[in-house]
Order: sequence, then structure tokens, then C-alpha cells
Amino acid sequence: MARQFDGSPIGSSTLDSWRPTTISFVQRLTTSESFKSLFREGMALVEESASYLDGEGRDQARQLRRAVAIAYASESMRLTTRLMQLASWLLLQRAVNEGEMTPTQAASEKHRVRLARQEVACAPELFDELPKRLRDLTLKSMRLQARIVHLDQSLSATRSHEIEPAPSPIASQVERLRMAFAAH
Repeated sequence: MARQFDGSPIGSSTLDSWRPTTISFVQRLTTSESFKSLFREGMALVEESASYLDGEGRDQARQLRRAVAIAYASESMRLTTRLMQLASWLLLQRAVNEGEMTPTQAASEKHRVRLARQEVACAPELFDELPKRLRDLTLKSMRLQARIVHLDQSLSATRSHEIEPAPSPIASQVERLRMAFAAH
């Protein structure tokens, strides 16, 4: 009987279970300290934005002329929506990383998350009149969104390119031998 390097006999179960493995750097990134940092950054931006919009931002919005106040309302709603979507994606990914969800479960939930990049809704001259803090939060959220969209696209591409490796030619020969002897 043939032997493997570790001394154990080669059997069909050994051959059937052997699969070459590749390292996915994108998937590794999502479980790394870099992802944890991205997660903390995203959640901190959510908190910072909520605090601003519920406090100082509300006071600043009251002092704006009508056209700018409408732009403020529009941009603050877009900011809030963008951050909710980003937080949802981050939470789904963290749940997968921590084993609370399988990648398949997360993929079925992901259809609810809209990561499409959004530009500033108002005209550039109105955007420039918005309070600086709102502009800064909007731009920060758009940069975070671009990073997450890139990461999500990379993850999707990695998953779509993962193909089942071809069966081992030796395993198929062993299976044919087993079937031939089983028939007798």
C-alpha cells in the first residue's frame, strides 16, 4: 500500500479531502486589524455625525438663508442615509468575521445595503455655503464610502472567482478501481 509523507496510508477519503488552498488577501484584510480600524472609524463617524446634526448643526441650520437651509436639509439626509448603509455593511462583515453569520447569510442580507457612491446633492456654490462641519462630515463619509465600496467589490470579485478545484486525477482513478472491485 502506498504511503503519504506522514506515514499514514493513502485512502480515497484522504485524496477526496485534499484541496489546494489559496490565500485571499481581500478576505484576510476583512478579518485583520485594518478592518477593525475601519469599523471603528465608521462607527465613530456615525456617532460624530449624529451628535453634530442633533446639536450644533441644528442651531447652525436655523441661521442659514432659505436656499442654503434646503441644501443643508438635503445633505444632512444624504449623510445620514450614507452612514446608515455603511454601518450596515460594516456590521454584516463583522458578524461574518466573528462567526455570528455565515458568508451566505450575510450575502442574503446584503441586498438591503446600498453602497452606490453618491455625490453631493446640491450645487457646488450652495455646498460651499453649508457649515464647514457638515461639509467635512459629508466629505469624510464619501471617502469612507469609496473605501468600503472598493473593499466590497474586491470581496465580491474574490468570491465570484473562487471556483471548485478540479478533482484529483488520482482520486478519480482510485474511485474507478473501487467501483470495479465493488462490482465483483
